[in-house]
Amino acid sequence: MQEYDIIVLGTGLKECILTGLMSQSGKKVLHIDKNPYYGGESASISPLEKLYKKFKVRCPSNSMGRGKEWNVDLIPKFFLANGQLVKILLHTEVTRYLDFRVVDGSYIYKAGKVHKVPATEEEAQASDLLGMFDKRRFKKLLLFALNFDVKHPRTYQDVNPDKTTTRELFTRFDLGQDVMEFTAHAIALHSTESYLDQPCVETIRRIRLYSESLGRHSTSPYIYPVYGLGELPQGFARLSAEYGGTFLLNRTVDEIVMENGKVTAVKSEGKLFQCKQLICDPIYVPNRVKKVGRVIRVICLLNHPVKNTHEAKSCQIIIPQAQLNRKSDGMYIATVSTTVETNNPEKEVQHALELLEPIMQKFVSVSNQFVPYEDGKKSQIFVSRSYDATDHFETECEDIKDMYHRITGAELCLAASERHQSYNSDED
Repeated sequence: MQEYDIIVLGTGLKECILTGLMSQSGKKVLHIDKNPYYGGESASISPLEKLYKKFKVRCPSNSMGRGKEWNVDLIPKFFLANGQLVKILLHTEVTRYLDFRVVDGSYIYKAGKVHKVPATEEEAQASDLLGMFDKRRFKKLLLFALNFDVKHPRTYQDVNPDKTTTRELFTRFDLGQDVMEFTAHAIALHSTESYLDQPCVETIRRIRLYSESLGRHSTSPYIYPVYGLGELPQGFARLSAEYGGTFLLNRTVDEIVMENGKVTAVKSEGKLFQCKQLICDPIYVPNRVKKVGRVIRVICLLNHPVKNTHEAKSCQIIIPQAQLNRKSDGMYIATVSTTVETNNPEKEVQHALELLEPIMQKFVSVSNQFVPYEDGKKSQIFVSRSYDATDHFETECEDIKDMYHRITGAELCLAASERHQSYNSDED
């Protein structure tokens, strides 16, 4: 019987990041996945024929080019250039395994038309998203957010960040509905309207993060791995291996062995592996998670750039829920995603799909969202949350940090390595 400090089930991005962090901190880690590939639910699919096979769709014609040249991410999410995932990559030095490119731009849907989210002062002045007076008010709010420091009350300007709601903050700056919607969904990246009646400190933090990320590259706040998100789990797996981590892929899990309500081992293909703690993807412990919603994702293959995006090679289009009378927001590969609210998920994303027409082929999936029943402190089984419908990694990183705290009892400190303070990006 082999003994480990931690066993990890599943090679999704969250699990692999935690594997790398735990191995780096000196823990003896064993990583098991029932699949023969890395990534789990968030894997990259290549060649293209495998994507058709996965969705049980007839194989592509020659017009799709060479299948091996395609890398399709099942759950694509952008990185904010100054966001938490980039900080984790710098902290662990996994950036040495990856190359990035800057996403060409961000767009927002308003009144039936796609508009570019301004990235420069010149673009802001020329944009028809906001009127002249709205632009002045928005600029005042932006300056307030950029100067705001929660540690220095003199920057509050009579705003109580923990008591003043975002609605009250927006009223203070005399923002109209258009500016509120633009700020909340295109800049602060809120996906519902619930933020309005919550303390404004979170919205201020999000505005700062967007602005700081935009300052890294000037054209866009978003970056993306050149060869797809599948590089990320593999990068953290390599990090774990450098520190002695062991990986067993394409291996079934027979049983999670418990003693007095606490995990003691994992049985895989008849072999017993002892452990003190267990980290796992929800799929491995269906009796320890509950369903809290569903997410629809539609992967679309196009032979043209998306209309009204200035022929951008890569971009994000935000469709605020108020534009479609919904509760939440919703290459050439284009992916549409949103939280499901009705019994007809595909109809919910119809407006977004119309922006992409003509579509050569689409692949539709509806996934359940799971969260763990308990925090794992008693059982020492720590389960990640399912991926949400957002198009960035900030909420997933919050889950990673929360799990890290529950597993180790310490906060995850993301100070970048002195040897690796930057990352490679291709802006062409």
